[in-house]
Amino acid sequence: MTTFKELQLIEPIQKALEAQGYETPTPIQQQAIPHVLQGKDLFGCAQTGTGKTAAFAIPILQQLALRETEKGKRKISTLILTPTRELATQIEENFQEYGKNLDLRTAVIFGGVNQNNQVKRLQNGVDILVATPGRLLDLISQKYISLAHIEIFVLDEADRMLDMGFIHDVKKLLTIIPKKRQTLFFSATMPDSILSLANSILTNPVKVEVTPASTTAETIKQSVYFIDKDNKNLLLLDNLRKDIDDSVLVFTRTKHGADKIVKFLEKNNVKSAAIHGNKSQNARQRALDNFKTKEIKVLVATDIAARGIDIDNLLYVINYDLPNIPETYVHRIGRSGRAGAKGIAISYCNYEEKAYLKDIQKITGIQVPVIENHPYPMEVFVVEKKEQKARPPRSQQASNKPKEKVSQKPKSSERSNKPKRNRI
Repeated sequence: MTTFKELQLIEPIQKALEAQGYETPTPIQQQAIPHVLQGKDLFGCAQTGTGKTAAFAIPILQQLALRETEKGKRKISTLILTPTRELATQIEENFQEYGKNLDLRTAVIFGGVNQNNQVKRLQNGVDILVATPGRLLDLISQKYISLAHIEIFVLDEADRMLDMGFIHDVKKLLTIIPKKRQTLFFSATMPDSILSLANSILTNPVKVEVTPASTTAETIKQSVYFIDKDNKNLLLLDNLRKDIDDSVLVFTRTKHGADKIVKFLEKNNVKSAAIHGNKSQNARQRALDNFKTKEIKVLVATDIAARGIDIDNLLYVINYDLPNIPETYVHRIGRSGRAGAKGIAISYCNYEEKAYLKDIQKITGIQVPVIENHPYPMEVFVVEKKEQKARPPRSQQASNKPKEKVSQKPKSSERSNKPKRNRI
């Protein structure tokens, strides 16, 4: 079995990895690191939780540490572009951990917060910049950032980038950064749109694919409860009190749903917090930090966080709502069982969501075991129809129409009081 020592890494990085308890590289790290160290372009397809960040961060740090540095203010030589604030923060933390014994400066920028602190850090000089597209383009337009000296460009979570509508921002940035560069492209899935984008920005890339697209890690134990929608809160509370003795990440389909779950749990003395797009960056970061330090037991998240949360040794993930996109299920449960560790993924499925479960099982090739004996068995076997507002009678609709501002003719009742004849 290959160890990090066999990957020809320099001593400062070796010591940093040892301090993190890293001994054996994951498959994506083992395959990618040698190629990146050689300066080759790389197309990596790896599901979440496979150690992908280290697969590019470690060799980038080594390349920058061994280069000849120019005197004067540091210039941004490496750009990592990623879709979400949480993921950007996590990547920057990883660079700091792996490069703590090196004389390299890293910064992270993202929207949703005041830019002043980010600008100050940039003005002090940065070697490695981790960024989300919107804030990066904004600071470029304000002349705070120059990408003229980029030597290595990383596009991380490319499929998520496209899903979130960042393709135009990505293409705009590609016209700004130097054409002569090393490009590393990572995606969890490989639809035609991703392959087309990869072919347009990579030069003779090495392809590394460690697991088939849309598969779940074998170390994650999966199960599903069939339950009515109205009983999901009760089952969640039951699981938390009887079956789960550690932190748990709960995924819901909507922001409003996430807030409702937290409100319910807090009423029942379970410390929890929600993380979604309507929360401020400070609130999201505070919730994530409290979850990591176990000040709260439950973190309820929407899919914006499915790929942006990286928590060491997270064991439990619950799908309170099953996602209608099968790949999303893979990314959600991949928050546990990371880098070969064990994980437990529990899903709640009402009758309407059975079609989603069927699609998930089809794409993953796994028949998720059903928990048969539980206190809240499914009783509703119909698809819930969305309520439609009843239309008023036509006569009432007519009376509700806005009156004309000026009426030249008198109303019919004013023109004649004679009874109307019945028409045949």
